[in-house]
Amino acid sequence: MALYVQKFGGTSVGSVERIKAVAEKVKGFRDDGHQVVVVVSAMSGETNRLIAMANEINDEPTPREMDMLVSTGEQVTISLLALALHKLGVPATSYTGSQVGILTDSAHTKARIQRIETEEMREDLDEGKVVVVAGFQGVDEEGNITTLGRGGSDTTGVALAAALGADECQIYTDVDGVYTTDPRVCSKAQRLDTITVEEMLELASLGSKVLQIRSVEFAGKYNVPLRVLSSFQDGPGTLIVAESDQDEDSMEEPLISGIAFTANEAKLTLLHTPDVPGVASRILGPIADANIEVDMIVQNVAPAGDYTDFTFTVAKGDYKKTLKILEEQVIPDLGGGEVNGDDNIAKVSLVGVGMRSHAGVASKMFRVLADENINIRMVSTSEIKISVVIDEKQMELAVRALHTAFGLDKSDIESE
Repeated sequence: MALYVQKFGGTSVGSVERIKAVAEKVKGFRDDGHQVVVVVSAMSGETNRLIAMANEINDEPTPREMDMLVSTGEQVTISLLALALHKLGVPATSYTGSQVGILTDSAHTKARIQRIETEEMREDLDEGKVVVVAGFQGVDEEGNITTLGRGGSDTTGVALAAALGADECQIYTDVDGVYTTDPRVCSKAQRLDTITVEEMLELASLGSKVLQIRSVEFAGKYNVPLRVLSSFQDGPGTLIVAESDQDEDSMEEPLISGIAFTANEAKLTLLHTPDVPGVASRILGPIADANIEVDMIVQNVAPAGDYTDFTFTVAKGDYKKTLKILEEQVIPDLGGGEVNGDDNIAKVSLVGVGMRSHAGVASKMFRVLADENINIRMVSTSEIKISVVIDEKQMELAVRALHTAFGLDKSDIESE
């Protein structure tokens, strides 16, 4: 007998019929003798509907009241799923985050879990019940309902699995696992059987939307086996494990595990910048003060006492705001300079733990892109990642070319 925590997202519970299908799936696990805790999101579109109503009433809603409002979406789902399980003869009890004892800090709309009370859940499980928990929410020390931010149901699932010592946390979604890249862009993308937590963190941070990054961090910190599965078809999915949990043979197989990409990037260059100590802080300080996150940074080398160019990227939605800060605050502070910007760029990234033990990945990547006449604007590397900035219009071509060149295509795998 195993203990599974199963999380079902909004698409998986998007209608009464789909909730009934989830109940059947959960019943199957219980019939096999397993204990099951189910975490659910609000039905697809419900959270957006609630937020839209709030904004119609007040275009600056208070965070506390927003948490009170949007947390009701999951409350509907847990009760409907519990009723569906009862109909199938499965004893089940539904709980909101506050009822089940998910205690958080008081940062409304972006709370972090501090501890979880497990006694009542364990009693229900020992009695043969399925425990159905509202994802995305908790309660602070003052009894206020809090939410964990969009996608927070993944975090709820992993946190409950860690607190209960579950054998596996299963994330059910509308895809059947983690792919080498987005199948909508590259038809030869393949599903990965396993991927390391470290690789999944990189892919999530670089544009892959399969899992919320906080949930992957939680899984890595508490060593929770995490599996991504489809709600709509059977299959093994993708198991996300600590690197040390992979067997030696599989560790030597993949040089690159996946290719992530995003067009949500904008590049800004401050020309004729004094090459003196502290200038980077004077450029990026006002941007940080505006709560704008900077991604890649490149500063050209200049002769001592000379001038240089300082280039960095931000999210596309922050482009105009950042440009204004540079023109109105930074350039006057530096006593001159000029800014160039481009919001028609994309970032493409190779990710794989195999990079640690293989040389030449960067040079091969650059050669492949050159063969496709794709110009590289910026480069950033880490131990298991290489990212390049290119023109947005060439993004999909770059992804497909790299996917083939690094042997990730289905036909390549099948022929090995």
